[in-house]
Amino acid sequence: MDNILVVDNEKSMCEFLSIMLGKEGYRVYTASNGQEALVKIKDSALDVVITDFRMPVSNGIEVLEAVNLEQPNTPVVMMTAYASAETAVEAMKKGAYDYISKPFQIEDLKLIIKNAVEKKKLSDENKYLKSALKEKYEFTNIIGKSPALIKVFDYIEKVSDSNATVLITGESGTGKELVAKAIHFNGSRKNYPFISVNCGAVPENLLESELFGYEKGAFTGADTVKSGLMEAANRGTFFLDEIVETPLNVQVKLLRVLQEKEMTPLGGTKPRKLDIRIITACNRDLEEAVKDKTFREDLFYRLNVISIRLPPLRERKEDIPLLIEFFIDKYNRLHKRNIPISKIDPDALKILEKFSWPGNVRQLENVIERAIVLEQGDTIKVSSLPEEIETGYQKDLNFIPNIDNQPVDLEKTLDQIERKLIVGALNKSDGIINRAAKMLNLSFRSMRYRVQKHNIRGKSSDN
Repeated sequence: MDNILVVDNEKSMCEFLSIMLGKEGYRVYTASNGQEALVKIKDSALDVVITDFRMPVSNGIEVLEAVNLEQPNTPVVMMTAYASAETAVEAMKKGAYDYISKPFQIEDLKLIIKNAVEKKKLSDENKYLKSALKEKYEFTNIIGKSPALIKVFDYIEKVSDSNATVLITGESGTGKELVAKAIHFNGSRKNYPFISVNCGAVPENLLESELFGYEKGAFTGADTVKSGLMEAANRGTFFLDEIVETPLNVQVKLLRVLQEKEMTPLGGTKPRKLDIRIITACNRDLEEAVKDKTFREDLFYRLNVISIRLPPLRERKEDIPLLIEFFIDKYNRLHKRNIPISKIDPDALKILEKFSWPGNVRQLENVIERAIVLEQGDTIKVSSLPEEIETGYQKDLNFIPNIDNQPVDLEKTLDQIERKLIVGALNKSDGIINRAAKMLNLSFRSMRYRVQKHNIRGKSSDN
């Protein structure tokens, strides 16, 4: 119910408006003078204030100034029997929403109040969204206190206001897009679009038209003109996730965007100017892709002006208790539990701290959400954890050598682990590369590259 304060030294006017607005569904407060109104403005959340202009104790302008100070989003409507251009101008200059002269038509006042209430709601919603957006993407929402993460915070703070390209590297699930958003929403472009594209999730034949748009007749089925996502991000930030998956023909056009600050739609002849900041991310070594001739060296150097490496969770285990606390709070609210989870059993915490987290923060978040859904009491117990977490790690990775016993060839060992996981995923997916890729959280092209690298047999589809 919307709250309205009526301020008038005429008791009959207060009573009339209280009855009339009450019938319209509003909760109405009244005050017979400005001093009385000031108390209610401080004590009550108001949606609209209607005040007389001339009153013996604290006039309407003083009421208006008090509202502007205490509740700046609340519209104020001025009433007066002494209508004049001067009083209207004075009220509007001080920030009044509208002005009505006595005697007035009831329907006119109802319309003014309805519009004022809508303005207040829109203003409150906008304020909430901005606050939520700021909270969501400010540094405090990237949880951790480890030295490795503090270094990331420092980078974000330093690069946010610049226009330099940023390359964010890190394993899947470490939060690369969250860092990209933190850079955008803490920088000078925060009031303009942030648009992201996962290059590995868009088919190769569609990626170019998605990024740059196309002209009518550019290809079969192009019956209209379509603007690209890069153009939609103008004046803002464009985030290209899994940039390593970008085909070479698209890489050429990205290079032009970076060098010339312009792009040409598919089938077009006239370039269009662009003012965007580009941030990219990758979960595997771009330099290796350059060596393999699958990624342009000149584009790599253009993208790698600022490099931010996100550490995997296994390298910042001191952050795990903080992350658990954050996710417990988040999913308590999301799932509206009757008995909120308030803590985690020490034995369960010890297991989570010892786990190697191949899926990083995203995997930990999923584990905590699952526990909150399954747990009946107020404590996350060992029994609420998935089996593979409880046992410490997948049993088929027990062949990893102990560096205390013998020298270890790291590259060879990592290749063995990768090959074993790929073979296991293909076995479980009947050899279908696309299905296996989903199991390992990889794009089809990235999975196909690894299958070829290890000389493993697989099928592109069910056919």
